[in-house]
Amino acid sequence: METETLDRILRILEKWKSNVKNPIVENVKKEFNDPFLILIATILSLRTRDSVTEKVFEKLHKRVRTLDDLESIKTEELEKIINSVGFYKNKVKTLKEIAKNLKEKHNGKVPDTLDELLSIKGVGRKTANLVLIEGFDKYGICVDTHVHRILNWWGYVSAKTPDETEMELRKKLPKRWWKKINNILVTFGQNICKPVSPKCKNCPVLKLCTYSGKRI
Repeated sequence: METETLDRILRILEKWKSNVKNPIVENVKKEFNDPFLILIATILSLRTRDSVTEKVFEKLHKRVRTLDDLESIKTEELEKIINSVGFYKNKVKTLKEIAKNLKEKHNGKVPDTLDELLSIKGVGRKTANLVLIEGFDKYGICVDTHVHRILNWWGYVSAKTPDETEMELRKKLPKRWWKKINNILVTFGQNICKPVSPKCKNCPVLKLCTYSGKRI
């Protein structure tokens, strides 16, 4: 797929997305516009359905609203609150590591550079890029499983991992889409272009789709 075709697809999907529920992290940004809460929501959302993440974030936000709250909450209580998200024990460790790191190395603030975010134990490229985009309105390319899968299906990239997809996109994706592509394709991937049984008959970009496995 050429960049011109991808550009047409993303323009169509951007309009289509306006009538579909936003991803959880986008909603947290719109409601709170707080890099700290955006970072927490992003950690919770990893390998977890948005419907679950949303409920858990609401529960956690009643107890944890600030860095001091996250630092002081007991591990056992944190586990009870977030135990319905995937890999919750690992996420508890990551959240506690975030609290420690921000206090000791960043004056209690979420850092706004990719390298500094990646220096926090448990924070990967997807999380770091999404925090840059949603938390600080900075350029980044967040590639989750949906973005990785769909762009490889379309043949716009040829990569084995999300990180490899990100690196290819940094070389060829027009910068106007860097901040937007994750939210657009995550919404599209959750609702239409699913990994199993994609809803091709309902796809708003079916005529432009180059995926050999599409169902028509």
